[in-house]
This record gives sequence, structure tokens and C-alpha cells, in this order.
Amino acid sequence: MTVDRLILGRPLRGVAFDVAVSGLVVLVAVLGLAAGQGGLPAFTVGVAMAVALLFRRTHPSAVAVAVAALALLQVIVGWGPLGYDIGVLIALYSVVKYADRARDGILAGIGAAIGVLLCALSWPGPAPWWAGTLYYGLITGAVWLVGLNVRTRRLYVLSLEERAATADREREAESRAAVAEERARIARELHDVVAHSLAVMIVQADGVRFTLDRDPATAREAAKVVADTGRQALEDMRRLVGVLREASRPEPAALADGPTGEPAHRRPALVELPGLLDRFRAAGLRIDCAGAGTAVPLPPGLELTVYRVVQESLTNALKHAGVGASVELTLDWDPDTVAVRAVDDGRGRPVVRPAPSGGHGLVGMRERVGVYEGSLAAGPTPAGGWRVEVRLPLPAAAGAEVRGG
Repeated sequence: MTVDRLILGRPLRGVAFDVAVSGLVVLVAVLGLAAGQGGLPAFTVGVAMAVALLFRRTHPSAVAVAVAALALLQVIVGWGPLGYDIGVLIALYSVVKYADRARDGILAGIGAAIGVLLCALSWPGPAPWWAGTLYYGLITGAVWLVGLNVRTRRLYVLSLEERAATADREREAESRAAVAEERARIARELHDVVAHSLAVMIVQADGVRFTLDRDPATAREAAKVVADTGRQALEDMRRLVGVLREASRPEPAALADGPTGEPAHRRPALVELPGLLDRFRAAGLRIDCAGAGTAVPLPPGLELTVYRVVQESLTNALKHAGVGASVELTLDWDPDTVAVRAVDDGRGRPVVRPAPSGGHGLVGMRERVGVYEGSLAAGPTPAGGWRVEVRLPLPAAAGAEVRGG
């Protein structure tokens, strides 16, 4: 990235170029003075034109008026066309290109046409006046058209930049909205998990109260369930509060649609994965599902996260890889983590009819994985497909079961 240095609030390169242009006009005026064209007064007019041209970008209309007045003075005095009159053409080009209103460029063109007539009438030599009009008219008209063309391209580029900036702002706003919606959905689901845990605790606590005297062993087991469930509910509540407190951060959002086929507030479980895979197969994906290691029971919130990761990975594959794409889905159970890996070949056909929304794609997965301090990696594969891999740490109890199993 390059940063333009500023001088007097203007880019240094632009100021240097304008100084060079003005210097050229002064040089031509000096050469005219040396050749005896108009003497010192004419040289002074040329220098005044050069000074005015220093401001041709910031005040193009005012510069055009000033240069036109100096050129008119030149005609009135009777000096005729001089070399430094290239300043008139530069001023004409500048007002057409840089003026805020196109009207200023049109008025400058009309003024230049009048100047061409006056210049042709003062043409020295035996040539007829119309020859001078044609000569100066072609040069002036060419300069005006070049300025108009450059102005059109400049405004077009500025409109593209503004459109791109507007699109970036809209994408950022959509991303923030998607993150907020996904977090609200996660919060609702975790709320349901916590509510279920509290209901279990109440039932087990009542069981302890009724069996404490008759069956102490059963009561101790129920008390252990109450304690374990309470600890898990407390952990889920901590995660829920973290989701609600964390400030939204913008991410590139891509809304993902998928054949979820489930009510909005129902909490699915991993035992329902075969049904989910069947629905995606019916939608057109060719899914090869494999696993490694021994699956263990997971806390409800973590189990829901694994399910949603699988769902969103397949949804993205259906949306972007298309119908007929092959997807390799793998669930790896390690002593400390559970990993979900989905790799598609990207060789499907476009989806003709979008299916019901399944979430917010990578945004939703990133939010869910972040709640459980996991990691997400997503990106293209060398074969042209897409790969998503999520790793989630297992709770200590679940990890011990994997080691024991």
C-alpha cells in the first residue's frame, strides 16, 4: 500500500506535476521574451497565466476565468497568439476535467469558441480568417473532447469506488446481523439445555429425599447425578452468558441454506445424524460417512454443537458444490477432542431450488465452536473442492471414558 505525501493539503505528486506545467508555460514565455514577442508586458501576462495554473485542480473554474481574462487582454492589446497561450488550452482541459459541475466545462467551451474567433481575426499574414478559425478550432475542440473523456472516466472510477465502499458496508452490516442472529439462536438452545438440566436435578433431588432412608446407595447415586448435572448446568450457563456478553465482530458472511427439516426450537442429538445424512442425500449430495475412535456421551450443549457443525458443513457443500457433489464426512474421537471433517469435491450441479435455511454457514460454526473453545479451519482443497475441519475439546469425564473404553 502506498501513501501519498501531502503538501498544503494536496498530494505531493499532483503539486509537483502542476509546478512542472506552470514552469513549462514560464519557459515558453521566457523564449518569447528573448524572441522579442510582445516585450516585457507580454512576458508578465504569460507569468500570470503560469501562476494561475498552479491552482487548476483545486479551483478549475476560477483559473479558467483568470486565464481567459488574460488572453482577452492579450487580444485587446494586439499582441496576437503567443507561445504561452498553451496555458489557455491547459486551463480549458482542467475546467472540463476537474470542475464540480459539467456546466462550467460547457461554458468554458463556449468561451474558448469565442476566443478562437477573436484569435483568428487577429491572425497575422495573408491567410483568410476562416483558416485561422479552422486551425485553432480543431486544436481547441480536441483539447475539450480529451478533457471530457478523461472527466467521464474519472467520474466512472469514482462511482465504482463508491459502489464498492457501499457494498463493503452492506456486507459488514449483514455479517453483524448474521452473527447476532446466530448468537441468539445459540443462546436459545443453551437455555433449553440448562432448563433440561435443572429439571433433571429437581427430579433426582426428589428421588434422594424419598429414598434416603430406605435405600442409601440409590440416594447416593442420585445425589451424584444431581451434583454432576448441576456442574454441567453451571458450565452451560457460563457459556450462555459468554455468548450474550461478547461483542459482535464482523466476519465475511455467507448465508447457507440446507435441507434441515426440523422445527426452529427443537434440540437435535447425535443419534439423529443418520436421518440428517439421509435428508442431504435426498437433496442430491453423495455422502460417505466414516468415524474413528469410540464415541462417548457428550454434554447436551457440546452434542448440539457437533450436530450443528455437521449440518452447516453439509449445507455449505450443497449450496456451493452443488447437487451431485461427493462429500467425505469423518468424525474422529480422540481422548481429548472430537473432530468433524467434511471435504467435498466441488463437482456438483447448481442448486435449482434453494432449500430452507439451516443457519449462517461459517459464521454460525465459528460462533458455536468459539463457545466451547474449539478450532475451525476452512478453505479450498487442491482438487477444487472445499474442506471444513472442526476440533472440540472433550470434558474431562468424556475423555476418561474414551481412555477407559
